[in-house]
Amino acid sequence: MNLLEIAKIYTDLVKVDNQIPDSEFNAKDEIGTLRTKYHQILMDKLQEEGIEFSDRFDAMNKAFELVESEGPTITPPKSPTKVVNL
Repeated sequence: MNLLEIAKIYTDLVKVDNQIPDSEFNAKDEIGTLRTKYHQILMDKLQEEGIEFSDRFDAMNKAFELVESEGPTITPPKSPTKVVNL
């Protein structure tokens, strides 16, 4: 995986984790485990690419900056074509 792909997965996991209610212990635990795994993968890839970061929070911020700079990757659907029967 390239750095952008890793950053997208990681930032999605952060966003999902923030949306899960605290009462959903199992879901938060599973997402937390994945988030930790991808955070380490992100930091390893940043180092591999020669991108410096001061700590894990800086690495997280760099991931969000990278994803935001790329913009949306999903093409919005075209408006439906109206079919007229003659």
